[in-house]
Amino acid sequence: MSDDEPTPQRATTTDGFKVLGVAIRREWGVFTLSTLGSALFGALTVADAWVLGWSTDHVLVPALRDGEIGAGWLWAVIGLFVAVAILRAVGVVARRLGAGVMQFRMQAHSRRAVTRQYLALPLAWHHRHPTGQLLSNANSDVEASWAPIAPLPMAVGTVAMMVIAVGQMFWTDVVLASVAILVFPAVVVANLVYQRFSSPLMTRAQQLRAELSGIAHESFDGALVVKTLGREAEETTRFQDKARELRDVNIHAGRLRAAFDPVLAALPNVGVLAVLAVGVGRVSSGAAEPGDVVQIGFLLTIVAFPIRSFGWLLGEFPRSVVGYRRVQRVLEATGRLAYGTARTSREATGARLRVDGVSYAYADGPTLLDGVDFEVEPGRTVAIVGETASGKSTLTMLLARLVDPDDGRITLDDTDLRDLGAGEWARVAALVPQTAFVFDDSVRGNVTLGADVTDDEVWSALKAAQADGFVAALPNGLDTTLGERGASLSGGQRQRLALARALVRRPRLLILDDATSAVDPEVEQRILAALRSDAGDTSLVVVAYRKATIALADEVVHLEDGRIRDRGTHTELLARDESYARLVNAYETPETVQ
Repeated sequence: MSDDEPTPQRATTTDGFKVLGVAIRREWGVFTLSTLGSALFGALTVADAWVLGWSTDHVLVPALRDGEIGAGWLWAVIGLFVAVAILRAVGVVARRLGAGVMQFRMQAHSRRAVTRQYLALPLAWHHRHPTGQLLSNANSDVEASWAPIAPLPMAVGTVAMMVIAVGQMFWTDVVLASVAILVFPAVVVANLVYQRFSSPLMTRAQQLRAELSGIAHESFDGALVVKTLGREAEETTRFQDKARELRDVNIHAGRLRAAFDPVLAALPNVGVLAVLAVGVGRVSSGAAEPGDVVQIGFLLTIVAFPIRSFGWLLGEFPRSVVGYRRVQRVLEATGRLAYGTARTSREATGARLRVDGVSYAYADGPTLLDGVDFEVEPGRTVAIVGETASGKSTLTMLLARLVDPDDGRITLDDTDLRDLGAGEWARVAALVPQTAFVFDDSVRGNVTLGADVTDDEVWSALKAAQADGFVAALPNGLDTTLGERGASLSGGQRQRLALARALVRRPRLLILDDATSAVDPEVEQRILAALRSDAGDTSLVVVAYRKATIALADEVVHLEDGRIRDRGTHTELLARDESYARLVNAYETPETVQ
């Protein structure tokens, strides 16, 4: 049975209590406090029944019989009710505060765990899961998982109320108590029927929330495509159809809940009527006092409260179990990259990078790289050239250890990347991807990403990336907020900012995945010239298309269909590799492309 399939009622209830067990074990202190508050509330609520019964027999009935009431008795009754009310209010505060703290702590814990797992899992895992689903896992699924915590302390704490109330019923009158407790099996049956029909609806609702989130993310992220191709109406319809489906499922679930809650509320009232009907006969026969009937009837209405609280608790189980399973599916996902203990050197010289017989293929997909071998000597520049889908970007992901090769190995300073400790690669190397991501932060924040660097170092990196000019022209310079995804910048400016982000860390190995494609050739030449002079002995791996860029490399690796077709200097490959010559000359002579 998959995680998203509806489960039998018994499994839903059992799993629901297991989910609550996780929360109780983690937040047992807060749970204990809130449960004690709930127990205090329950006990004092039952005490209200005793005060009511005592007042009926000792104050109300004598007053009706004698036509007068003593001031002392009146103040005694008022004092008892006020004292009980104050203590009960203390219990309510403790119960609700504890339940809220416990619920929000569990939500925060789950969101942190899911986020850490997202960051730890390799890109290959992310490629198999839609962004909308991942957003739903971290938000609505987490909230659904811990929704039963809100009524939990009340439900558990009011057990004391039920025990005391039922005990007091039987102490007062066994016959009337026996009539009253017939309500309990009826409530159990009502809950079972409700969960049986609601569980599939809750499952479907959580699935639809993820799908709706995915559609919204695609539409917003692809706003440029949607608008320029005039697809607003179609995207609106697609979102609207899914939203309507979610609405219909939620309305269906709401109708079930709307039918369930009145039944749950009515059952204790039916019990009260039965107690009154039987009680009249017992009072008439002298077997019971009027106060006994009033007390048991009131106790039964009190018992309705814990009955309802258990109903609310059980009513949240279907959605909770579905949400928890979806979150656990993320947390239990395999494929984390394993790290060793080796450390990298921070010496000033460039890094030595070796690619030895590397092959890679996506799961159930074609081979993207097959037996790739090359080496980057310290301080040297190697250009990776190839047609679209030749494996260039996949190779950069392997070099940055975003994924591991299926065969072969990649070494940095003669150490296998898989043997490096967590974070060691990032200490000495940097990758600048073709698509530059800009955070909704200041220029300084986007360059430093929290690293401890001075403003002088930031300006130096911006200058090397040919970004200092446009940053200086911004309204607040380094303090200018760039907006979501750097909406206020051009594509070339975003690329130069991403390059400065890498350079400010003074990497010994710099990998550029066509990282200057959005800037004009003149600016690109200045960037590359600055890299060669300012980067010093930094080793460079450049995925490039422009002939002028490629010509600056010490060596060119020509990839074709995931394999190295040839390698050498730009001049050597032009002379002996016809496919390479046709590829690099295509920009100037597009008619030669077949």
